[in-house]
Order: sequence, then structure tokens, then C-alpha cells
Amino acid sequence: MYFGEEEGHIQEDTLVQRILNGDESAFRELVTTYRHYLFQTIYAVVRHPKDAEDLTQDVWTRIYFSLPQYQMKGLKTWMTRIAVNRAIDFKRASSRKREEMTAEIEEPLQLKAADHYYDLENEVLMNETSLLVREKLDQIPANYQDVLMAYYLHHQTYQDIAAAQGVTVKTVESKLYRAKQWLRKNWKEEDFF
Repeated sequence: MYFGEEEGHIQEDTLVQRILNGDESAFRELVTTYRHYLFQTIYAVVRHPKDAEDLTQDVWTRIYFSLPQYQMKGLKTWMTRIAVNRAIDFKRASSRKREEMTAEIEEPLQLKAADHYYDLENEVLMNETSLLVREKLDQIPANYQDVLMAYYLHHQTYQDIAAAQGVTVKTVESKLYRAKQWLRKNWKEEDFF
């Protein structure tokens, strides 16, 4: 049920209004109409069916929570932009993970090639540091943890965080600012050494 050009915009806008008014069947109708299209769009970027399925689910969630910010200027284009941006972010993150894994594999091989022995003391120190960092992260108030982890660990944009949490970009900026203030006040560099 793809919409025609002019008629489509009117029907799309009506559908969006129904969704915003709490009509769950309207959202199901939207998903039914564009499910295959969004899957194909994401698959074209990530080239893996399982990843494309998972990302499609994530994109529908983002679309649902971002609808209040939609400005009635081409629903299909707007949804496509969300899908493509999410797929590109996923692909970049996957590339980084592969590079990190390759580096982790190559590093021990380089150490062996240079006849170095793995230093047990370094392993113990790394484990202690890792444990300390985890303990410190657990001290962060819960309302700051989610935004800090989304931004710094998952490398999400303010817009992605806002969409995922169902808040405005301004709220995300504010939460990140307050979280950084909390870190400056409560953490000292010497706590990590």
C-alpha cells in the first residue's frame, strides 16, 4: 500500500496524526506499509540479514519515539534517513570492533615474535584497573549513567539518544552537562592510579 505523490502526503500526515493521538492500529499500518522497504534499505548498507532484521526493529522503535519531532515533510524520506543513519552507525561500530579484535590478536603474536614474555604483573594491574573503573561507573547516579554510556561508550549522537529515550535533544545536552559536572566533583584523577 504505497501512497501516490500528492495523495500520499495527505494520507501519511493523517496516519502520523492518528499515531500521535495514540492509535496503535495506525502504527501497525505504517509498519506493514514500510516494513519491507526499510529492511531492504538497511540490508543494502549492512549486507547481513540478521543484522538488518535487528536494526529494522531498532529503527521502528526510533521512528515511533521520534514521531513527535516529525515535521510532516515527507514521511518516507524522513524514515529512510533514520534507517540509513542507524545502519551506517552500526557498520562503523562493527568496523571498529573488527579492528580492535584484529589488534588484540596481532599484539600477542608480535610479542611472541619479538621473544617477549607476557608480564603477569601487567595482567594483574589491568584486571585491578578494570575492576576499579567498573566500581567507579557503578557510583554514577542512574539518571546520568544511561546518557554517559550512550554518548561515550556507544558513540551515539544527541539525536539518537533523544530518540531512544523519548526526550528532546536539549534534555540530552542538559543531562550530559550535569553528568560531566558530577564526574568532576566526585572523581579525582588519583583515584584511578
